[in-house]
Amino acid sequence: MRRLWDVFCRVIDNFGDVGVCWRLAADLAARGQTVRLWLDDPSPLRWMAPGAVEGRWAGVTVLPWSWSGDPDQLAGLRRPDVLVEGFGCEPEAEYLRWRFAESPPADSAPDGRSPHWINLEYFSAEAYAQRSHTLPSPQFQGPARGRVRHFFFPGLTVASGGLLREADLPARRAAFDPAAWLAALGLAPRADALIVSLFCYEPPALPAWLARCELSARPVELLVTPGRAARAVASWLGLDGIPAPEAGGVGSVQRGNLRCSFLPWLSQTAFDELLWSCDLNFVRGEDSLVRALWAGRPFIWQIYPQDDGAHRVKLDALLDALGAPPSWRAFHHAWNGDGDRLPAEALGEWGNCLSAAAAGLRAQPDLTTRLMQFTGDTGRALGTATERR
Repeated sequence: MRRLWDVFCRVIDNFGDVGVCWRLAADLAARGQTVRLWLDDPSPLRWMAPGAVEGRWAGVTVLPWSWSGDPDQLAGLRRPDVLVEGFGCEPEAEYLRWRFAESPPADSAPDGRSPHWINLEYFSAEAYAQRSHTLPSPQFQGPARGRVRHFFFPGLTVASGGLLREADLPARRAAFDPAAWLAALGLAPRADALIVSLFCYEPPALPAWLARCELSARPVELLVTPGRAARAVASWLGLDGIPAPEAGGVGSVQRGNLRCSFLPWLSQTAFDELLWSCDLNFVRGEDSLVRALWAGRPFIWQIYPQDDGAHRVKLDALLDALGAPPSWRAFHHAWNGDGDRLPAEALGEWGNCLSAAAAGLRAQPDLTTRLMQFTGDTGRALGTATERR
């Protein structure tokens, strides 16, 4: 069934929210759905998904968040069949008033459920997320009074919402040539080099790890992503700014046996390819974690720190779910500020563990499939009888 989805997202400073919401929107469109992505700041899509803002992405229309509070703009739009809030971003009251104005008060299938208003939550491997997955949240006040939205938690088990995974991902991965991708950036690492990607905040252990790479007996080719990671590495190198790109390539700085190459902003497709090109990936947040899982290469996750320390529980839940060996746990803890020193990388051991875990995850339905099933198997789509065009 071809349906219209409204996906709402507020862009936070680290782009993870828009990264997840864009991947969902694009994946829905690839499966024959029509999507409107409402953003308060569309600028990250100019490098994340070139052409999307200009309307050149089949099946996806990017709309300004401000329109959702404007009755005149809303009056000319068709009501969506499914509403998805990215991470509890709270659509404008005027939008909710318009969305639910003419649909029947029950808004539900015969079993009383109303799964067509979804709050897409943050990924978590914690038990509470599985318990809360698909739970209803009745609205007792405001413009959506009497309606029900449902929580949808991405996760690693069949009891969760799963992980975003495009249908063509295995084929793209199998056809990928890492050497050609690196050569296109002007990079030709030595055959014995350890190739590492760095996408991070400012982990306390970063300077010590960089110093260790500088003195390493094995050459280290460090591919540094723009933004906070690049600024942190440039600061360690004692640079005033990010090195300018060289002709036909990227800006690089050699320090001992460590070469730091500073990448441009990458599209989501190119970011996947970066992860596929490396022996070790440092990732942060949610979207890059999921992509690192699918890349199947050893990775270290820097989780976004929370004042109450809840991120430590979330990190340990992931490591538990993956069956992480002690060396992988210790490195994660140190990287996230909870260890005295970084242990040595045990890439073989980490890779074997990840391969086993990823095989189990690939056998499960992906998040988009589960979301479409949840919103499509319980009755008619909302708004069908009263939609405006």
